[in-house]
Amino acid sequence: MNVHLHNADIVVIIALALLGALLLAVLFRPATWRGIVVDALVANVAAIAAVVAFEMLVA
Repeated sequence: MNVHLHNADIVVIIALALLGALLLAVLFRPATWRGIVVDALVANVAAIAAVVAFEMLVA
């Protein structure tokens, strides 16, 4: 399994992560910095997983 991420993939990861973090922040309204960090980490992991899964389906 060779996954090669290019510039467009990284832009999509960043866009998905920002959108996911915004949606999680609106949904859960974290009150502490730990909650904000956890939301951001979850959004980043989900964005990376989505792009890698899409790359595996296309390739």
